[in-house]
Amino acid sequence: MSFTSIRIVTDDVDGLVAFYEQVTGQQAERPVPAFAQFSGPGANLAIASTATVAVLDGALAPATNRSVLIEFEVADVDGEFAELQPKGEDVVLEPTTMPWGNRSALLRDPDGNVVNLFSKPATN
Repeated sequence: MSFTSIRIVTDDVDGLVAFYEQVTGQQAERPVPAFAQFSGPGANLAIASTATVAVLDGALAPATNRSVLIEFEVADVDGEFAELQPKGEDVVLEPTTMPWGNRSALLRDPDGNVVNLFSKPATN
């Protein structure tokens, strides 16, 4: 088995795509308007309209996540955070050095999902 992706189901595909294009610095692959994907070396992030999962009869509900972090390792947490310029209500945690050494900043995407921008401590 190989891990393929995380998929966010939303009623606002365009809004989430714009947010994650800014976060990742890459343009989403958009084979159809109801679906987008960001491909990376570790895993893929997919964004899909609720219409793409209608067959699941309400098993997925957009903008209700309160248990999953979407994480991106970045070289400069403070720089990335400053460039994104999140609004106050979207900031969960300002850039902070965690007790285990990672530098992290947490913010919410347009659907309220928590995104962690982090860097690992330098190794000697």
